[in-house]
Amino acid sequence: MTDHLSTVQLQSLRQDIDEQLERRSRHLLGLQAAAEDGSGADGTWQELLVSLATADRAIAELTQALDRLSTGAYGRCSHCEAGIPFERLKIRPLARFCINCQRRQEAA
Repeated sequence: MTDHLSTVQLQSLRQDIDEQLERRSRHLLGLQAAAEDGSGADGTWQELLVSLATADRAIAELTQALDRLSTGAYGRCSHCEAGIPFERLKIRPLARFCINCQRRQEAA
């Protein structure tokens, strides 16, 4: 289904997503440790909770992108199923919409 992307392109995108997932996971572990030891870094608890939620959401999105890579749905617009160009995916590896559908989403 990702026939518009070469094997090399898919491998490059998978590597980028894997690296982002690793960084986000380390960040989440650090935030969880700060929450457990009560240090809260130099911010408030509310900021820490927002950071935890943001990191958790990012990890979920990255995991979903890896799932789409595994099923062959990655790189296809979730709305119109058109191929998303490699250049767009390289900049926004979590992109789920082609640029036209993304614009429609944002305008709605």
